[in-house]
Amino acid sequence: MEDFFSMDDLYDEYDTVILGGGPAGLTAAIYASRDMMKTLVLEKNFPGGQVALTEQVDNYPGFPEGIMGGDLSMKMYEHAKAFNVQVKNAIPKEFNFDGKYKYIHLENEDITIKTKTIIIATGAKPKHLEVEGENRFLGRGISFCATCDGAFFKDKDVAVIGGGDSAVEEGVYLTKFAKKVYIVHRRDKLRAAKILQERAFQNDKVEFIYNCVVDKVNGENKLESLTLYDRVKNEKKDLKVDGVFVFIGWAA
Repeated sequence: MEDFFSMDDLYDEYDTVILGGGPAGLTAAIYASRDMMKTLVLEKNFPGGQVALTEQVDNYPGFPEGIMGGDLSMKMYEHAKAFNVQVKNAIPKEFNFDGKYKYIHLENEDITIKTKTIIIATGAKPKHLEVEGENRFLGRGISFCATCDGAFFKDKDVAVIGGGDSAVEEGVYLTKFAKKVYIVHRRDKLRAAKILQERAFQNDKVEFIYNCVVDKVNGENKLESLTLYDRVKNEKKDLKVDGVFVFIGWAA
């Protein structure tokens, strides 16, 4: 993937530049390139987007045994490359839409890209808890990516916030490292797919806390606990954990 990080082979002009290298962006790039369009994809993190952060993908057609998220991302990346799509690690800083051509100025690079069209496929970013103490511990105990940060919590207690597919799947994944995984959900039933629920129910390291939301994140020099509000009992209680993984949805 050396060329992903190199800007040495950029063209003077493109037919289309796609912002975002997730499944949507790479698919658009393949279609554009097959139509003989000179195509560039700009991705700020790594090819595949959120898929790359998923441990196991079981519901993508063509892989009856499932496939690792990182492996699926690389296949998408290689597929695009096979059609001469350029995929680059870069962050746009400024845009100029005046005139026939569009110009994209890149962050941390003295490079301006000229293109006829731009396709926006930037996906979404994870929603935050928006509670007291959260900002203080972002990246210091609070994470939005179990695949990225799970190994930092070996033999520790962690909380996963959410009750959907991502929360339950990543909660089970975290049991590879953590001593205990609490899945905190605001309702009395999970929303995750039944097959994911069954995996979690059968894992002795997973404990569910229902009808609760996070009221506050506590700690001095490190994250030490969560204050949970029980929506049914109308009372608060503290949960001692070393880390928190938040999976409560995405915002565009």
